[in-house]
Amino acid sequence: MRHMAFDRPVLRRTGGLLFHRLLGTGRGDSMSLGADLRRWALFAVWREEADLAAFLDGSPVARGWRREAAESWHVRLTPLAWRGRWGGRDPFAGAARPPRPAAGEGPVAVLTRASIRPSRLVAFYRAVPRVDRLLAGQPGCLASVGVGEWPLARQATFSLWRDAGAVDGFAYRGAAHREVIGRVRGEDWYAEELFARFRPFASAGAWNGADPLT
Repeated sequence: MRHMAFDRPVLRRTGGLLFHRLLGTGRGDSMSLGADLRRWALFAVWREEADLAAFLDGSPVARGWRREAAESWHVRLTPLAWRGRWGGRDPFAGAARPPRPAAGEGPVAVLTRASIRPSRLVAFYRAVPRVDRLLAGQPGCLASVGVGEWPLARQATFSLWRDAGAVDGFAYRGAAHREVIGRVRGEDWYAEELFARFRPFASAGAWNGADPLT
């Protein structure tokens, strides 16, 4: 919690850091009403690899994380496709959109983020358990975690998948997920949303005891 408060000003002054969010996490694999106070995340968009390397090697923020972490995992991602905004911004503005990978071309990471309207919070959290059960049993899901900026109202899920076909199987062929997406659109649950797919190209460390991409 200390880092969540005091690392923000340092991150804002970090060279080459184009967009970032410090994020708390939920318990388990996706969004939940309970928070895991020992686990947190940084989502960051960098101008180039050299800026990230300088941050990891020389920033007091990165040193503090390494000193206090019992476990850490780091993944580097290339954006493949995205739509929406985060805090009124396109985090990937100016990035090239490479061809979408075919179903068997290797792992894909997915970030879904939303700012939920206060009047829709009850409906949203009533729908979460059904989607959670579907995600937990979904073939091809390597790992997932619920993250958020604010308790309850600004939520996201980051997930890793065997390939693009596994993502599509969850997104478009799961009845519970299709039903929730229909309600999101029909009942206007979100004030803002972002959906992005990425290709992981490097990872290090452990997430729940192992690197899910190895």
